[in-house]
Amino acid sequence: MLIGYMRVSKADGSQTTDLQRDALLEAGVDQAQLYEDQASGKREDRPGLAACLKALREGDTLMVWKLDRLGRNLRHLINTVHDLTARGVGLKVLTGQGAAIDTTSAAGKLVFGIFAALAEFERELISERTVAGLASARARGRKGGRPFKMTAAKLRLAMASMGQPETKVGDLCAEMNITRQTLYRHVSPKGELRPDGLKLLTRI
Repeated sequence: MLIGYMRVSKADGSQTTDLQRDALLEAGVDQAQLYEDQASGKREDRPGLAACLKALREGDTLMVWKLDRLGRNLRHLINTVHDLTARGVGLKVLTGQGAAIDTTSAAGKLVFGIFAALAEFERELISERTVAGLASARARGRKGGRPFKMTAAKLRLAMASMGQPETKVGDLCAEMNITRQTLYRHVSPKGELRPDGLKLLTRI
């Protein structure tokens, strides 16, 4: 079964899903199998998307007009598609820069694999820069001053660093001038977002 998902960022009527709806219907999605949201792509707590993902069954294909309709955060996109693949659900993007993605085909899987590899590469680069920065700070005898509250930039750095075997939590907290309590309130030991972290990012 083909299931379509649509999204516009504003709920004030200035944006509509008409173009997305027409494209999805033309691609073979039944009107009754369309889900939509009026929310920023940075938000992961979208009710329409949640209902759409819940409705998908093994052998189904999720179709979106453009990849950014599913989300603007690469990490979230990668995790979502990995979850779909594990459930035996495909993803097909109709147009835009992600139009080559069709995880129901061998070529499409290859393209998405490249996206995933680039995301992992970016994560490793951030982690390497973090470790280098911590080492440099230690060499200068930096001990860190009064802890400041978590910011979006610090949160992204923490997400990339946590879970990496070479990352020492104490050093990471000192580099970012936050307490361990603040760190773990926003991210898990594996670098996954916790409720406070999600709230911080969705306020941006």
